Amino acid sequence: MPRRARSAPASKRQSWRRRVSPTASPPKSPEPAAPAPAERPREERERRSIVQAALYRDGRRVSSPSSLAETFRQLRDDPAGMAWIGLHRATDAELRALAEEFDLHELAVEDALEAHQRPKLERYGETLFVVLRAARYLDAQEEVDFGELHVFVGRDFVITVRHGAAPDLSAVRRRMEADPELLALGPEAVLYAILDAVVDGYAPVVAGVQIDIDEIETEVFGGDPAVSRRIYELSREMVEFQRATRPLVGMLHGLMAGFAKYGTDEELQRYLRDVADHVTHISERVDGFRQALADILTVNATLVTQEQNAEMRALAEAGFEQNEEIKKISAWAAILFAPTLVGTIYGMNFQNMPELHWGLGYPFAITLMGVVCASLYVIFKRRDWL
Repeated sequence: MPRRARSAPASKRQSWRRRVSPTASPPKSPEPAAPAPAERPREERERRSIVQAALYRDGRRVSSPSSLAETFRQLRDDPAGMAWIGLHRATDAELRALAEEFDLHELAVEDALEAHQRPKLERYGETLFVVLRAARYLDAQEEVDFGELHVFVGRDFVITVRHGAAPDLSAVRRRMEADPELLALGPEAVLYAILDAVVDGYAPVVAGVQIDIDEIETEVFGGDPAVSRRIYELSREMVEFQRATRPLVGMLHGLMAGFAKYGTDEELQRYLRDVADHVTHISERVDGFRQALADILTVNATLVTQEQNAEMRALAEAGFEQNEEIKKISAWAAILFAPTLVGTIYGMNFQNMPELHWGLGYPFAITLMGVVCASLYVIFKRRDWL
């Protein structure tokens, strides 16, 4: 039986090779002794992209190839072996080589190159393609950092293409190598371990977000003016977190639905069900966080509105008091203006004023002043100006 099936039509594979092949390199130097200029940079890029490659047999590591070509050669020589290749931000050339060796589907390779994919699980023949969104909580910045992981799972190989810092697949590899019985179950066991690591990585994020929400509630009722921005930023992170976790529920249920069809080991089935339970719990917590943040934002808006209303009311009361004082001043000014007006008229030095030679002129002027002032006082008093 051949080690892996190569069922893709020749025309399709040739079209794929033409489309993903890199642009033609410049001609080599005419000096025969000089090394090919593209060799060393390509090897250096490959070493930087390949985090680790290893060959396993019966759950134990048998070799650690230093390049993809060596990995391919050793896997061909060992039909009972399993290759586990870890890449970080793989180049087009590396994915092209992997696609040709393991018959990876064109669409899956495109997704792995471009990244920024939603979490999903797709099956292309005998190869399973999984996209995961890992997350980690950064304590210093108090924010959630998201990474992306693409996993190709075949009969005798597992390929991981990581975009971002999370998750730490070296810890997954150490865990699996410490448990040869689990690793001996093959590529599906490695996929389980990766899924479990990604889901376990959500727990510190949930704890960190819960602390942030508690702090935000304190800041809201403490009247911190900058809390609205923090609520908005955390809400955006929860939207991303929800996009990372919610599809996992359906993905794992899809895997569980294929247990009987693909003959998944019973112990591995239990492990995957446990991961599905954890994902469901995390997804429900994230949904709760989004609702809590929406409620907090509403409460904060209400408190801000109440504070603004209180300030407007205080300004209105101050304006009312000021108007009362102005009315009192205006009323007394009018009362004092009346005798001034009478006194000014009778103080004019005209020769023919009738009251100048009248014996009752002075008492009349004083009486007139008193009557006008008293009348104005009564009028202003009735209008509550005094």
